[in-house]
Amino acid sequence: MELATVLMLVTTATLTPITPTSLLWFGLLLAASAIHLEAAQGIERIREVAAEGSPYTHMQSVWYFAGVLLLPLPLLAALIALSFTHEWFRVFRGQAIAYRKVFSAATVVLAVGAGQLAFAAFFPAGGPPYAAELDGPLGAVAVIVAGLAYRLVNYALVVGAIVASNPDQPARKALGHASDQLIIAASVGLGYAVGVFTVDRPWSMPILLVTVLALHMGLLLPQFRIAAHTDSKTGLVDAAWWSDRAADQLDRARRLARTVGVLMIDLDHFKEVNDRYGHLAGDQVLTAVAETVRHSVRSLDLVGRWGGEEFAVLVPAVGVDELRAAAERVRSAVQALSVDIHDLEGRDVAVTGLTVSIGAGVFPGSAAELSDLLLAVDGALFQAKRQGRNRTVMATRVVAAAARERTA
Repeated sequence: MELATVLMLVTTATLTPITPTSLLWFGLLLAASAIHLEAAQGIERIREVAAEGSPYTHMQSVWYFAGVLLLPLPLLAALIALSFTHEWFRVFRGQAIAYRKVFSAATVVLAVGAGQLAFAAFFPAGGPPYAAELDGPLGAVAVIVAGLAYRLVNYALVVGAIVASNPDQPARKALGHASDQLIIAASVGLGYAVGVFTVDRPWSMPILLVTVLALHMGLLLPQFRIAAHTDSKTGLVDAAWWSDRAADQLDRARRLARTVGVLMIDLDHFKEVNDRYGHLAGDQVLTAVAETVRHSVRSLDLVGRWGGEEFAVLVPAVGVDELRAAAERVRSAVQALSVDIHDLEGRDVAVTGLTVSIGAGVFPGSAAELSDLLLAVDGALFQAKRQGRNRTVMATRVVAAAARERTA
């Protein structure tokens, strides 16, 4: 795919001149793409985790398809490359697998090339910008054909790669959600609107950007509700969804010979907080601790409520030392926490001196299966409690065996 992309760019580089106007349009689309990604990065991070084993589809296609209408192919490729680079640092925090993102960017460049080829078939005498030539029924048909070409090329290449790299997975999963097609259809339609308005009214871009963001959140809400099952008290994902994502991450790590860390965190003496200040205050403390844990780990890491006062953190691509350091950051942050609550008599009180006990383990060193890894980490947590609490214990296979024996 990378070679095909380079060949396409080399052979078409001189076909359309780069003018000051096209540079202005490039700047507008790049700025809109960056603002859009910044505003939606939180939901996109969660969706990307949930999309493991299926296409990851988002509405950056609005700006790419607008570029199909407006930009010479070299500028369009630059827009895509810069957008993916921005996404790499801001959404994935540099933690995604690099060659996958390069591959994805290449498929998008090939897809926009297919879209421009479709427009060229309808308007052979012209070239970008095609937005000025889309009057009448022929223009509408050209947009539909170009949109289909854009989607089919990108979709076929991505699905083919997923099927080839996941032979044990049902091919049906690689097709993704049906709502993904709605997302792309909306993106193509909005991209068409952005392209047409940019030619005559470039200062309407802020209005269109707000429209894109509003539709982005609205279209993704059904997927978000399905994907992000949350605990009502803490706002973290629940144990069932966390376990599903953990299983996916272990499968991915197993295929790619990578590591995955797990932290099991228990809030020490939480019953005393409930008994002393009441359950409403206890809920406030629990929520504050959950937020502290979430902000003490990387944005790529997945924090879930495991049950009661216990939390689980999925930490992809870490070694033993890095995982221990992450656990110690969490422990120190909780120990420094001060939570303002009302006690049973309505007085303002600051709850301090909170501590957590943490069990930590790394796949595949601590265990080779998720159930064994969770058992090993739970055993390490049990040891941390027995050793006096407020500490981190790393899981080993010996700890896993002891935990299995205790469970039996």
